Amino acid sequence: MKSIIYKIAFEQDEFKQIHELNYQTFVEEIPQHQGNPDQHLIDKFHDENTYVIAKAGEELIGMIAIRAKRPFSLDYKLENLEDYLPLKGVPCEVRLLSVKKQYRSTRVFFQLCEKLVAYCLEKNYTMALISGTVRQLKLYRRIGFLPFGPLTGEEDAQFQPMYLTKENFVRSTKVFERLMDKKTKPARYHSFLPGPVPIHPKVKRGFSEDAISHRSEDFIYSLKNLRYRLCGMTGSAFAEVIVGTGTLANDLVAAQLKGDGLILANGEFGYRLIDHAKRFQLSFHTIEKEWNEPITLHEIDLEIRKNPTIKWIWTVHCETSTGYLYDIHAIQELCEQNSIELCVDACSTAGTVPLDLKNIYFASAVSGKGLGSYPGLAIVFHREKIKQNHAVPRYLDLKMYENHESIPYTHSSNLISALNESINLVDYEKTRKLAKKVRCKLKETGFELLGDDSYSPGILTIQLPMNRSSRNFGDRCKQKGILLSYESGYLLERNWVQVALMGQQGEEEVMEALDVLSKTLTKHKENRYEYV
Repeated sequence: MKSIIYKIAFEQDEFKQIHELNYQTFVEEIPQHQGNPDQHLIDKFHDENTYVIAKAGEELIGMIAIRAKRPFSLDYKLENLEDYLPLKGVPCEVRLLSVKKQYRSTRVFFQLCEKLVAYCLEKNYTMALISGTVRQLKLYRRIGFLPFGPLTGEEDAQFQPMYLTKENFVRSTKVFERLMDKKTKPARYHSFLPGPVPIHPKVKRGFSEDAISHRSEDFIYSLKNLRYRLCGMTGSAFAEVIVGTGTLANDLVAAQLKGDGLILANGEFGYRLIDHAKRFQLSFHTIEKEWNEPITLHEIDLEIRKNPTIKWIWTVHCETSTGYLYDIHAIQELCEQNSIELCVDACSTAGTVPLDLKNIYFASAVSGKGLGSYPGLAIVFHREKIKQNHAVPRYLDLKMYENHESIPYTHSSNLISALNESINLVDYEKTRKLAKKVRCKLKETGFELLGDDSYSPGILTIQLPMNRSSRNFGDRCKQKGILLSYESGYLLERNWVQVALMGQQGEEEVMEALDVLSKTLTKHKENRYEYV
């Protein structure tokens, strides 16, 4: 996901993009200037302007220009400008307000204005003037601008002179907060995120208990009980619980692998396993497919026959980026026929679908997805006792965790207590039935989904048409209180959004949330978006 930053422009590439956005807005969208072959529009006051900009990664997505030197552009549009102004003071002029279309239904505009307000107060300007396009008068009024004087400009590009006082600057900061709260904090949320997941009240109560020492008898017993229960629900012989994430769990697995291996990848997280292996300088082959393209048992068998030195296979169980679910049972049988060990990334399937890890060499999982608890605990299941290896860094030494009952270092009693509670709530059949209803509902609404019922019930991936922005759709749903997974870079790149059925998901609340999704899709198709 590309984070958005707000700053004062000073780099040459930023100014280049400012000229491009200026052209797109005030030549192509609002016909205020004539076009040119370069498709750049350099403002006549460019050398005197200060630009507040918004950037998503290296892309400039919004801007506002501030200038305090007279004459203003309004001086050229209104003779005797001072006669129209209701107040005297230290004015500046705000111009060239522009936000790229795909970001206009997001927080970008409001946060640009917040940065603008802070800058103007810092410079002690007591009045800001603006030529507000008549298309957005409602927006400017909400910020606090008041109209003065007659309309200016041509018939198809008219502007209303407006002013904002220093007092309104201060007051507008509170207006921004209220507007942003209204747009981004509806009275009721429903989260379809794959992490952090919605938390059941019982799990919250478990987490809120007073923290206790990780060396106390109560903590040792609680963690031992948790590990025993994790083994019971998966069939694994051993389970180590470590403070960390799924990435850590996979690093712990990678640190244990020896000899030649094979890694399967047809999505983001399969390719991440390849990256884990490269960083540990493991020897391995790969079967790499396009995202969501199946990897068949026949293809795996051919790769094994072609490379008889393969000693282990490493794959995700659920490819979280698509919802694709590997047939681990069939792969395990193939491995047993060829005396190959199977390692599984089960981060998105533990707690979502039944797991049989009895014969799995290593498997990784986390507390904060299908298991329905808070993020912060990495889990590594293993079939056999770990062999000593002093070359492994201490934090990645699985033998250390095994020897010390998963408590070689500081641990979290709150996370252990919460996970102990959440395991009681795991209900595979409930999740399966709910996913089937949700999949049917989404299809009836008009959404195009990846895969079918053979995919994970925990991850449903919606493929939006390329002419409709997934960022816009996700932002719009967020404004209405529905949190979808869409802001990761790999999802934005493919124009996908995801509905994750993990954590506390009540059927009634889920169906109500899907109704909101349906209405949002209808408006999205009609392209009825405005700034506010």
